[in-house]
Amino acid sequence: MNARENLLSIFRRQGFDYVPSQFYLCPSLCEVFKQRTGSDLSYQDYFELPMREVEFPSVAAQQSIDWGRFYGQEFKNTVTFDEWGIAHESGSKAAAHMTRMHHPMASFDSLEQIQSYPYPDFAAADTTELKKKIDSVHSRGLAVYAAMECTIWETAWYLRDMTRLMMDMAMEDEKAVWLLDKITELACVRTSTFARLGADVIRVGDDVGMQSSLMMSEDFYRSFLKPRLARVIKAAKDIKPDIIIQYHTCGYVTPLINDFIEAGIDVLNPVQPECMSFKELHSEFGDRLSFSGTVGTQTTMPFGTPEEVKKVTLQNLEIAGEKGGLLCCPTHLLEPEVPWENIVAYAQACQEFAKGSNVFQIAKSRRVIGTNPVTKGATGVRAKRI
Repeated sequence: MNARENLLSIFRRQGFDYVPSQFYLCPSLCEVFKQRTGSDLSYQDYFELPMREVEFPSVAAQQSIDWGRFYGQEFKNTVTFDEWGIAHESGSKAAAHMTRMHHPMASFDSLEQIQSYPYPDFAAADTTELKKKIDSVHSRGLAVYAAMECTIWETAWYLRDMTRLMMDMAMEDEKAVWLLDKITELACVRTSTFARLGADVIRVGDDVGMQSSLMMSEDFYRSFLKPRLARVIKAAKDIKPDIIIQYHTCGYVTPLINDFIEAGIDVLNPVQPECMSFKELHSEFGDRLSFSGTVGTQTTMPFGTPEEVKKVTLQNLEIAGEKGGLLCCPTHLLEPEVPWENIVAYAQACQEFAKGSNVFQIAKSRRVIGTNPVTKGATGVRAKRI
């Protein structure tokens, strides 16, 4: 199996030839990568990560809108507006990838204002280059991940402000109903397009968990978000029934996992170990659901030793077993405080995992060390690099 086939087989719980690594580096760690390896490759190519992301093309008409008119304030720092008109104000140099968000609908007090807002017309987007990129990724034997997190709930509160949207929902205000329906409609356009163009995995999601509790009641979720999420997933699976739907939500969400499955979710991400036990989730849901994540970025990756990183990675892979069902990886973007040695230890643990074994060894019978599985069809990884 090439990298794409291997990853999809893991998500379908149909076994695997080898365990892939997967992670995202913040800008400062990208610089560390270059310094420590001296490689001219991207870190994705260097570590032979099995997927590449694609995003929906921007809608040209949105670029000419004067978004500032929706904000009754002047910003202290540099501000960029996304195609929804949400303002992102720059932060410190130390965390340049973090921004402060401002909400264009925060002062709206009528349904008419929400209805007349200039939403992006995704149906009008030119997808020619997107199709070329998807085909190019596939030609390399890699899987295509279509990035579409912040699918309904988060987009809605980014626009409206979380407190105001929560109040609208609690009051069963028509403003909340109309806004959520509109965002759902636009999400369906994107998921159906990604499916039509051949994406392998669509990453939908909305953070609905906090560290130890849900962000909203189960009834709230089932009333306002679950049926809309099901519509978004159905739009993709009606076109490509075997497409994998990954759902991202941070935090504790155990009470909603059956709802996710019923809505059509195939993979749950990121399964933060600080919030939920992967072993318990796998025991209860592992026959119906696959997982991505499980290696903590609040704890293990930044503050553990390389040995602890390896131990956690191998333990979680052992829980998932020979069928797979787990892309074992850090739960979030790796931030500046993560030691380079821990990143290497994680990648080594993935290499060393042997199906059916609980010892730290390389399964040489199933791998060709030093051979690129993407370009040459082998079932191994370049262990010599790390």
